[in-house]
Amino acid sequence: MPSLSIYLDHNATAPILPEVADAMRDAALRYPGNPASQHQPGRQARRALEAARTRIGELLGAQMHGMDADQVLLTSGGTESNNLALQGLLTAAQSFREQPRASLVGASAEATRCRLIISPIEHPSVARTAEHLAARGVHVEQIAVDDQGVVRIDDLRRLLAEPAQLVSVMLANNETGALQPLREIAALCRESHVLLHTDATQAVGKVPVHFRDLSVHALTAAAHKFHGPLGIGVLLLRHKTPLASSLHGGFQQAALRPGTESVAMAIGMQTALEAWQSEATERFNRMTALRDYFERTVLAGDPNAVVIGTAAPRLPHTSNIAFVGLDRQALVMALDLAGVACSTGSACASGSSEPSPTLLAMGLPPEQISSSVRFSLGATTTAEEIDEAARRILAVGNQL
Repeated sequence: MPSLSIYLDHNATAPILPEVADAMRDAALRYPGNPASQHQPGRQARRALEAARTRIGELLGAQMHGMDADQVLLTSGGTESNNLALQGLLTAAQSFREQPRASLVGASAEATRCRLIISPIEHPSVARTAEHLAARGVHVEQIAVDDQGVVRIDDLRRLLAEPAQLVSVMLANNETGALQPLREIAALCRESHVLLHTDATQAVGKVPVHFRDLSVHALTAAAHKFHGPLGIGVLLLRHKTPLASSLHGGFQQAALRPGTESVAMAIGMQTALEAWQSEATERFNRMTALRDYFERTVLAGDPNAVVIGTAAPRLPHTSNIAFVGLDRQALVMALDLAGVACSTGSACASGSSEPSPTLLAMGLPPEQISSSVRFSLGATTTAEEIDEAARRILAVGNQL
């Protein structure tokens, strides 16, 4: 095993920053009480929790004060937030929709059927939830994407010609880094009076994300994607957006997501977001430069390599490269032995030998799909690591 292990899988999880770990340790010791308890330690924990919740919302562009304040629901991460969004928004929308229709004589089943529109490039936590909902009678349709992995606005316009309850499109793709035209999507949804959810898990902490400016009704984020703690995420809800709970238990978070919240985790997420905000421009510029240098170096050393999705606006830290002629899984395993950590796609589907749904939807040639590997940088990635990683990748490719 090489002495220097190079971590290029930040899209799976970004290692926690020391200052985040320090803030969490301090919070865990400072606030031992349950924030739902009425005694003094509980009240102290509650004040700290609500201060962190408010700050998280502010950093993400939510309206946190006044009569039209948005909601910040703390969850266990992106997967739970996406499940809660899709199931909760659809259930609430369908309940509201069916009440007046129940009194309509001769209302057709199709007229009351719930309709969900997603893209074919969504994270498994959205795609599998959609499959689950389809099995329960929800009509699920997919928006086409172009060969760069960007949602086709004209196809969404076609789909919205018929009534729908919810559209869910990610802000940035976890495999290719392609940014999606959320503002255009939001405009179409407003015209059609359709709720819009976006999974911003890969975008938050990498590019500026402002909840209100995006004009979405719900937004998902997870702390461990931007050097925060594993095990906490958020679902932002626009003021007065209806949501049905998927869980049953206590009264926490208006009973929409019951369960005892962790003060330490919330403060950890807040600290990671503040670290991003303080370095946002510098991180963006540095990671973009490192990514571009990395891609140029690999392409110069391997004439068969192809960088996927370069014509689309991309996240600054994500690079999907097809090493045509090689098997993606064999390459990733060989790179692991060479001390380079990378992946074949979403960490939630990394054990699958099936081709990537995202790359299939883009219509890429089979030889690119079967040889694509994802590399993702983080705030702590150095130029020296990129140089050495490129050298090892080219050496391993030649050996294979």
